[in-house]
Amino acid sequence: MVATEDVGRVAAELLLETWNGKRIVELEGPRRLSPNDIARVFSAIFSQTIRTESIPRETWMELFSKQGMQNPLPRMQMLDGFNEGWIEFLDGERGSRKGLIGIERVLDRLIHAAPTEA
Repeated sequence: MVATEDVGRVAAELLLETWNGKRIVELEGPRRLSPNDIARVFSAIFSQTIRTESIPRETWMELFSKQGMQNPLPRMQMLDGFNEGWIEFLDGERGSRKGLIGIERVLDRLIHAAPTEA
């Protein structure tokens, strides 16, 4: 997970850098998060207990379809990759560039943002 503000900042920094050939820059947030970490942040923001709940894999196809997804299989495969650890940055966590904006700041801004008129 990475804040869009970090994506924009790093993109701007990269435009100012010089290099030759192909370059891959892997970007993630300042620290890796679990669903329980995110629930703790929501709990703090809303001043009430928020908890995570695992959804059995055998129910994903039906659940994602009911949510309007026409082809849930790629999403399921992506989740399997994260859950099983085979989707990872080339050099793992030590090989990625780290963002500066934490989940606490992102969620607080989203939740407390003033509504905009359409």
